[in-house]
Amino acid sequence: MMLKSRRSLFATKSVEQLVSHSEGEHRMKRVLGAADLVALGIGAIIGSGIFVITGAAAAAHAGPAVVISFLIAGAVAAFAALCYSELAAMIPVSGSAYTYTYATMGELVAWIIGWDLILEYLIGASAVSVGWSGYATTFFMRVTGVELPVQWIHAPLSWDPGTGSIQWTGNYVNLPAVAITLFMTAVLIVGVRESARLNIGIVFVKIAVLLAFIVAAAPFVRPDNWQPFVPENHGTFGAFGPSGVFQAASVVFFAYIGFDAVSTAAQECRNPKRDLPIGIIVSLAVSTVLYIAVALVLTGVVSYTTLKVPDPIDVGVAATGYEWLQVVVDIGAIAGLSSVLLVTLLGQPRIFLAMARDGLLPPWAARIHPRYRTPYVTTAITGSVCAVVGGLLPIEILSELTSIGTLFAFSLVSLGVMILRRKQPDLPRPFMVPFGPYVIPLLGAGSSAMLMYTATTETLIRLFVWMAIGLVIYFAYGRRHSRLDDNVTPTNLTSRL
Repeated sequence: MMLKSRRSLFATKSVEQLVSHSEGEHRMKRVLGAADLVALGIGAIIGSGIFVITGAAAAAHAGPAVVISFLIAGAVAAFAALCYSELAAMIPVSGSAYTYTYATMGELVAWIIGWDLILEYLIGASAVSVGWSGYATTFFMRVTGVELPVQWIHAPLSWDPGTGSIQWTGNYVNLPAVAITLFMTAVLIVGVRESARLNIGIVFVKIAVLLAFIVAAAPFVRPDNWQPFVPENHGTFGAFGPSGVFQAASVVFFAYIGFDAVSTAAQECRNPKRDLPIGIIVSLAVSTVLYIAVALVLTGVVSYTTLKVPDPIDVGVAATGYEWLQVVVDIGAIAGLSSVLLVTLLGQPRIFLAMARDGLLPPWAARIHPRYRTPYVTTAITGSVCAVVGGLLPIEILSELTSIGTLFAFSLVSLGVMILRRKQPDLPRPFMVPFGPYVIPLLGAGSSAMLMYTATTETLIRLFVWMAIGLVIYFAYGRRHSRLDDNVTPTNLTSRL
């Protein structure tokens, strides 16, 4: 009985506690409108997904039918986005799935989702760094005419989708991926403030580059490259055919995870009830249209079999012969991937920080730099791990691990809407998921689980191993040091979140 309130595996923080801190000394200014949120969502969504993962998914799983994969992934993301909107409007504090699950499902599930988010952010940042490396090295060689040593610009490991095995390539390390990750880490330790105006500028650059590619490359489309639209299955699940389309959807889902950035801005939104769903849905819709258009043109200009590279858009541009377009695409990709990498590396330490201040991780994980006021310890650890992973692993493994971690998080957030509707039906809800408390959340949880099921066996095994490690840490340390007890007040909760 003594441990019931403190150590119950499913003890929750009340929504009142979570919300109350936003009215305190750390209250943020509500300055963002719908246009700002749309730009924020597009800026976070359009990155490595469209510049990198499109080619990998087409080459390994779906062929030209990767277009259908984007539609499936977009629908699943839309269900989850609506659930995020409801919880973000109710709990406008940090907007993270970790916080939502703490309020709805308790400490154990919050730990699981927090540990899952660590995987998502760590691997996601590494995947972005690999994509950045591909475009940056291509741009460097095109401008200078100097060919960099292959052993230093590619990972020493590769992945064979046919056998599901990892092979040694003979390369040393993807040095550009390591360098950009460490550079961004150093910037974040010193401190970075991004303005909405700067983000909108980057969004315009990204969209302009993609539209330029679509318009310039469309006349070079050869319909023969779309035949067959759904390549015949190679005898194993996920290797083309209908199963390949769904497995590709689980891979390209990585492209949609950026909309979470919109939900995290709930506390700074002038009208959450109206602006949050607009920001999330419009950014998803615009990004989905761009993804589909780029995928159609790309697989029409060149054969999908040539796209298993870190810079697939460059392959399509090369087929047009437009040298100016190659430069434009490289600049747009480098700028876009740089911003996504920065945001991803910025988010990861916040997860560490929240969990550490809840007692679930050691106190050193919550240390703030005395001068720069940034979580420098966890930022340095995050950046170092991402640099190593990005330098050693291929984009295929990284993208699949990121996607499955995100799908797991989305499924729990969707279930959280139903649980909170039942547990606290009278709480004010500025925005409510349409069609009642069950239809959209069940579709979100079910569709996310379905895409998880279609992931490769190797990816599922890696996820389970990661979760097993997390549970060992929780029961060995986190549960014993949890601060979920009577001293949790709105005041100290403010500092933790």
